[in-house]
Amino acid sequence: MQVAPGTIQVWSDLGCPWSHAVVWRLHDARRRLGLEGRIAFDHHAFPLELFNSEPTPRRRLEGESVVAAALAPRAGWQPWGAPAHAWPVTMLPPLEAVQAAKLQSLAAAEELDRGLRRAFWGESRCISLRHVILEVASECDSVDVGVLADALDHGRARHAVIDDWEIARRGEVHGSAHLFAPDGANAQNPGIAIRWSGEDGETPVIEQDDPGAIDDLVRRAAATHVQSA
Repeated sequence: MQVAPGTIQVWSDLGCPWSHAVVWRLHDARRRLGLEGRIAFDHHAFPLELFNSEPTPRRRLEGESVVAAALAPRAGWQPWGAPAHAWPVTMLPPLEAVQAAKLQSLAAAEELDRGLRRAFWGESRCISLRHVILEVASECDSVDVGVLADALDHGRARHAVIDDWEIARRGEVHGSAHLFAPDGANAQNPGIAIRWSGEDGETPVIEQDDPGAIDDLVRRAAATHVQSA
């Protein structure tokens, strides 16, 4: 995986609760380590619905989110509070929107990605819908909403989601979220070990949690930034 100096690649699905926790921890680590403005996050799509040829079941996501929320309680979580029919059936449009924002800048993509996660997991907003995506974008200082809308309406970033899917299918990306540093270090859900239990094998149990694993990846990216300066 080719990762630019001073950058961490983030492969994830917006509808994955584990990735919401990991991305929040990633932003928090960068802030705590005083590396804002020096380290960028390059978001890539790991579209679970394309891998599985079906939407991820709501029941499973809601069960996982309760456990994932304990990993990053300040990330913004709430039980789904909108009507049942408003639950997003697809995450492809918001994944595309993040890639479209990346055409503006990595900072724009970072901010929109985080805003969409918060809108879904913490505010019960149907981020599959164009107008909701643009509403979230309007709350992001780094995003030019008009440029984003034009890119979405003309499908300028649609291929990027499919391209990411094709790359991830080769096997180097193991799931959502998988992080890659410029020096080759990488990890899926860094520092978190999950065991699946229950009669249906779908009940998650956290067996290990080391938040410092994400700090290490951020420091590694910072080291490459210094070397390339």
